[in-house]
Amino acid sequence: MNAIRLRTPRLRLDSTSYRELHREVLERDGWRSQVCGSMQHLQVHYLKFRSQSGDDVEQNLITLCAECHEQMHRKANC
Repeated sequence: MNAIRLRTPRLRLDSTSYRELHREVLERDGWRSQVCGSMQHLQVHYLKFRSQSGDDVEQNLITLCAECHEQMHRKANC
């Protein structure tokens, strides 16, 4: 008999906890884009997108500048 694999629900934080997590990721990454090293126009990027069941956890987030963030999304859509 085949075992049915249950999907585990992804972790989604409330808005206050999400803002705290963003700040923790920015601090962890030294307030620099982890691709180019820029300290301007910083954003937090999901390594595994929420739409693909990515969790709101520190290990799934990385700091990027706006330009690197845009490039990451372009690559993902290719």
